[in-house]
Amino acid sequence: MLGAMVAPGSRPASVADVHELAMAMPHVARWAGPPGKPPVYQVGGKSFVFFRNPRPDAVDPVTGERYDDVIVFWVADEADKRALIDDEDSPFFSTPHFDGHRSVLIRGKDLPSLSYGELAEVVQDAWLARASPRRAAQWLEAQGLDRRSHAIVRDETDFLTEESWRRVESGRRRST
Repeated sequence: MLGAMVAPGSRPASVADVHELAMAMPHVARWAGPPGKPPVYQVGGKSFVFFRNPRPDAVDPVTGERYDDVIVFWVADEADKRALIDDEDSPFFSTPHFDGHRSVLIRGKDLPSLSYGELAEVVQDAWLARASPRRAAQWLEAQGLDRRSHAIVRDETDFLTEESWRRVESGRRRST
């Protein structure tokens, strides 16, 4: 998934980068929510990045204060989640509240331990995990990326199958 957390020669990531990278993806809607609340980024009505409100399951171990800077990113599957949260050098984590949920969490204050490029990959993978198979396939093709190297999720439990891919491809040919 990710290599070394901050690549040499690249700048550290920031919270502003999360907003910029999420909005750079196609077909994204930014839901502002109530005044003073952080936005939610969605593709096709499905959240792929959101800023979590302070909750009792994510607290500072020393002070007991709730973290107020937690960002949630969707991942394609449990294997991707485990790869990110089980790496001791990774700033990503999870809480019992997110057991069984295909997402990882990171604190805003820990984003600089990622490079901009690494954060871009996380945001793009989150978008791919939630975009429709057609949108995901079109985006991957436009980027010159091999669809087989990326998990394209069709719904909560099913990955894009070869048959589904053929339907996406044939639909694209008809529309051109």
